[in-house]
Amino acid sequence: MDPAAEKAALRAQALAARTAQGDAAALDANLRHALDPHAGQVLAGYWPMRGEPDPRPAMAAHDGPVCLPVVPGRAVPLQFRLWRGEPLVAGVFGTSHPAETSPEAVPQVLIVPLVAFDARLNRLGYGGGYYDRTLAGLRAAGPVTAIGLAWAVQELPLLPTDRHDQLLDLVVTDRGVRRAAG
Repeated sequence: MDPAAEKAALRAQALAARTAQGDAAALDANLRHALDPHAGQVLAGYWPMRGEPDPRPAMAAHDGPVCLPVVPGRAVPLQFRLWRGEPLVAGVFGTSHPAETSPEAVPQVLIVPLVAFDARLNRLGYGGGYYDRTLAGLRAAGPVTAIGLAWAVQELPLLPTDRHDQLLDLVVTDRGVRRAAG
């Protein structure tokens, strides 16, 4: 099977599974626990859409600056703006983000939305490559922690990968926290 077609089929399977969701209270508790060692660091979260798990309670509890991603255009890395609870503006692809008047930020920790993940902490997103480009750029500049957030039902067997795909450092689900081996 062609890799793009395989990823599309896996994406459809995982999105269907995601509708089952899971234990939101356990997911939130696990995410807060995973964020504890990152107190004081700049945290990038996301505003959930399309049935994504909701990181907002853990973002609100984070002891440090919080920012949200902005999609500045097609096939480019994400930008991030500080968010202090003010109303958001509509972005492309159904996203919501802080207004242009909010200062830009460079995250040290990112809560990364995903469609599917595997035991090796590979991530399958929506197919635009935004987080792969963003993580590659951030990691080239210094240490950054990428935390995937998903329902446990979104785990699939080994995902196909490309050379540009970025591994997650851990994945938080409603059933626990998965860390990279080693």
